[in-house]
Order: sequence, then structure tokens, then C-alpha cells
Amino acid sequence: MIDVFYDGKCSICSKEINYYRKIAPKNIFNWEDITVDRLSLKKNNIIYVDALKKLHVIDTDKKLHIGVDAFLIIWKNLKYWKILSILVSLPLIRQLFGIIYNIFAEYRFKNLKHCQIALRKNNRY
Repeated sequence: MIDVFYDGKCSICSKEINYYRKIAPKNIFNWEDITVDRLSLKKNNIIYVDALKKLHVIDTDKKLHIGVDAFLIIWKNLKYWKILSILVSLPLIRQLFGIIYNIFAEYRFKNLKHCQIALRKNNRY
């Protein structure tokens, strides 16, 4: 199984993940809302605030992927999205998507109350 750690309190994140859940083949993904249960974060040494900032995925080989790389793992396993994963994997496009994602992720994190509370509390897990 591919473990996907996402911010369930973020309306944008939830909307996107719910769409992926609908179209994903059965028994490929384990969708984990980190705002509901943090146990898997702790088991995988993923810091809660980091997981709130950016999407985290652990692939079937137990390798951690963050941000755009996490999306690539998801897209590679979704029908019709495989083409996007190949395109975004190209070096210059990958870099551009990485920059855009990082800007968006930072903006989103700074503007969500629950993220700022977690940051102030310095929640490790």
C-alpha cells in the first residue's frame, strides 16, 4: 500500500484527495488524514508540522516522498493521470512545478489557523 498523509482540515487538500480517492483503484492507497490521527506520522518519523506544510507519501518500498514528488507517486497510480506524472517528471517541468508548489504550500500553511496553532505548539508528532 501507498500511504498518503494529507491535511484533512484544509478544504483544498480534502477536495483534491477526495477526488483521488474516488478514482483510485482499490487496495493501492492508504489515505491518512493527519488532523484526525497522527500515529502513522510518529511511526514513520514524520513531523506533524512538516506534514501540514506539504503532502507526504510513503511508497510501497517504504521510501518517503514530499511535495511534488508525493503527487508524482499518486498520479503514477491513477488512470489518466499517469501521463501527467510522466510530463511533470521531466527535469525543467519538475523544477517549475516544485517552485510553484512550494510557494503555494507556504502561503496555504501561513493562512490556515490550525497550521499556525500547530507551529506555535511546536507539535513534533
